[in-house]
Amino acid sequence: MKIQFLGTGTSQGVPVIACQCKVCQSADTRDKRLRSSVLIELDKYNIVIDTGPDFRCQMLRAHVTHLDAVLMTHSHKDHIAGLDDVRAFNYIQQASVPIYATASTHEALKREFYYAFSNAKYPGAPLLELKKIEPGIPFDLFGSEIMPIEVMHYKMSVMGFRIGDFAYITDAKTVSPESRRLLDGVKVMVVNALQMIPHISHFTLEEALAFIDDINPREAYLTHISHRFGTHEDIQSLLPNNVFVSFDQLSIEIG
Repeated sequence: MKIQFLGTGTSQGVPVIACQCKVCQSADTRDKRLRSSVLIELDKYNIVIDTGPDFRCQMLRAHVTHLDAVLMTHSHKDHIAGLDDVRAFNYIQQASVPIYATASTHEALKREFYYAFSNAKYPGAPLLELKKIEPGIPFDLFGSEIMPIEVMHYKMSVMGFRIGDFAYITDAKTVSPESRRLLDGVKVMVVNALQMIPHISHFTLEEALAFIDDINPREAYLTHISHRFGTHEDIQSLLPNNVFVSFDQLSIEIG
């Protein structure tokens, strides 16, 4: 299994106009972060977790020529806004793309992309096949077991996903003991770490590191990083040896 980070940033704290902060003015390409998403290459299949506003750019940048499924963590715009661009894969593949998400996220998609679900569908509208998932109940995807893991984004339920020895958690603030048990034995984990200072709905660095220490993976990668956090180099200097700052287009192999 190969994991490519399509984006490692967040809309939180991203300036609308030019910013003069150290991160935004950095010459280090690792500090140029699109909205958080990953591409999972599972045998011959391509699976994407979340389709944020940068989805089209991310697919072009990663030279993705086919898309077999999308896993959605939750319905916030920075995680779903690019879903319309799935239509390019519909056209190439002449098939719908399955969208695995909870019932509440499906309802949000039906509101946001109503034209894709209309009975009188406009020609060229994206073809989306909604597949319902529930936290703690595994499902099969292309012969692999996917475990949805609930974390709380303040008061909002968000799905993390475990595939074998890999787990992807984003937009977490609290994680129940039951959800933590579903991560037992995971070897590689991706987890959000927004910034240093407290936030109502996201892990800070301190909280993310405590969570990582509790789960105890072989290695962990931080994502969903605000420009308020600091540069890649600055953050990495604060981390233990088995924790890394992810960056756009970083690829890792698992298994």
